This record gives sequence, C-alpha cells and structure tokens, in this order.
Amino acid sequence: MKSNALHFSAPKALLALALVAGSLASPLLHAQQVYRIVAPDGKVTFSDRPPPASASDAKISEATTSGAGSAVAARLPYELRQVALKYPVVLYTAENCAPCTAGRAMLTSRGVPFSEKTVTTAADTEALQRLSGETSLPFLTIGSQQLKGFSDAEWTEFLNAAAYPKSSKLPASYRQPAPAPLVTLTAAPAAAAASAAAGKNASPATRPVEPVPSRSNPSGIRF
Repeated sequence: MKSNALHFSAPKALLALALVAGSLASPLLHAQQVYRIVAPDGKVTFSDRPPPASASDAKISEATTSGAGSAVAARLPYELRQVALKYPVVLYTAENCAPCTAGRAMLTSRGVPFSEKTVTTAADTEALQRLSGETSLPFLTIGSQQLKGFSDAEWTEFLNAAAYPKSSKLPASYRQPAPAPLVTLTAAPAAAAASAAAGKNASPATRPVEPVPSRSNPSGIRF
C-alpha cells in the first residue's frame, strides 16, 4: 500500500473547497445499502435492492456512505453531532497498511468520529472496487466526498470545509466504534432448499396398515 499523497496548488485547493461547498449546499446522500447477490450459477451482481429470498447474498454494511451513525452521534456534543450526522466520515483500511494507520491517527487526534471498514477478503475488495472505482487504500468518505490515498493536507481541507472542529471536542467517555468488515455475510434462507432436499431424500411413504376386523371388533375401528 502506498500513500498516494497529493499536494494542492492554490487554484486546485480553491477548486476542491468549492466542490465541497457545493456538496454542503445540496441535500445529504442517505446511507446506501448495496447487496452482493450470488446467482445459482455462481454469477455475482450488485444491486441497491434486496435479493430474493432464494438467493445467497452478502450485504455491504449500511455504513458504506454513513460514518458515525445516529447511535454514535447521539453521544456527541450538539455541534459535533450535527456535523457528524450531515457529513459522516468512513475510513476504509487494510492490515499492514502504513498510510491507513497514519490516516486513522490523524482522524483520532483531531477528534473526528468515524466508522472504520476493513478490507480483508475478496468480497471486501470487490465491494471497495464497486464503491470507489479502485482497490487502493486508505479510502475516506466525508459525506458524499471521496478521498483516495492519505494526504494530511487534503484530508484537513475537506474536514475544515465540512466544519469539523480543528481540535477534539469529544467527551472523555467517548469510545471509537470497533472496525467492522466492509462486507458482512448473511446466510441465505435455507428453509425451502432444506425442504426440497428432504423431499428428495425421504424414503417412500409407507402405506398404513389397515386394521383387521375381528370377531370382537367387526368394523376394524382403531384408536
């Protein structure tokens, strides 16, 4: 993993801030759910609609475009909570990634509440490609803005433009949410498949033994 550090000239920095300002004026994109759907033939597709009950699926965590989230933001001071809800921060990382470690440290030292998504499996990598168009890390989102690679100067510009405090305002009791896999696997409903398999493997039904009439029970009634 390489840092991919970016250095802005003054005009480029102004352009970047103008782009952020435009995003601040527009309605915030709602948290997105992306589903990874595996068809019976093994073909993999992505959709923003839930897969059918018969499909094997892996749902990319809802926090793909949502950072602190309402549960975390509820524990923050009012002004910071408003910023975190409007422009949530999500950090995508991998193990043994020095730029990822530097980016995490920068956000933590500044007191930015964020969600961390780890990319470790092939499904995670495929999902990251879907989200960012690349597989390089770290990858940071601030609201709808996407920042590829770690650059202290660039991240600082975008966090400032989103009105995140320049020094930590987090309460002493605040605890950063634990990192979570980008893709969380969910078992497909197997009731129908199990039922079908049971039907195939079941032994032929045994015909019930008809009661044999006797002198004491001529009608053959059986309880």
